[in-house]
Amino acid sequence: MPDVLSLSIDRIHTPIGELLLVVDDAGNLHALDWADYEERMLRLLGLHYGKAGFKLEPAHNPHGMRDAINRYFAGHVRVIDDIPVETAGTPFQRLVWKELRNIPSGSAISYGKLAERIGRPKAVRAVGLANGSNPIGIVVPCHRVVGSNGSLTGYGGGVERKRWLLEHERKHAGSSTG
Repeated sequence: MPDVLSLSIDRIHTPIGELLLVVDDAGNLHALDWADYEERMLRLLGLHYGKAGFKLEPAHNPHGMRDAINRYFAGHVRVIDDIPVETAGTPFQRLVWKELRNIPSGSAISYGKLAERIGRPKAVRAVGLANGSNPIGIVVPCHRVVGSNGSLTGYGGGVERKRWLLEHERKHAGSSTG
């Protein structure tokens, strides 16, 4: 029988809703999603690790992850740059997700620009699909990707949360607390 991945789950209240943090025993973030999308998060974990390939145990502040996320919402927006992540997904998805972490806090780029950055300029739709399958919102900042005209196109947590996150980061990215 294969090993079952042991994961801790914490729930944290933020100014824009309750977040779910899923962390492994080594302190790597595997999932971060809004509580009102918990079913989606569980489905993605099941796709990535198999329905019986992981177990979730409630925890409080596993590996200081809650503290880090609280600091982000308090205005220290660059704290997420140092959070270790571990994702499954396809090699293409992981490539897109890795590049998302290179978008500076306080800025946004288009799906087309993201496709160019990974060396696949014609893969705009595939980049959009990978972006939408990102299991680690905020820390792997899919909210920093916008339409070619700057419009706030889809976000798994809702466009209003996307708007809030972008404004929050723009406000704090250049400050000494950022």
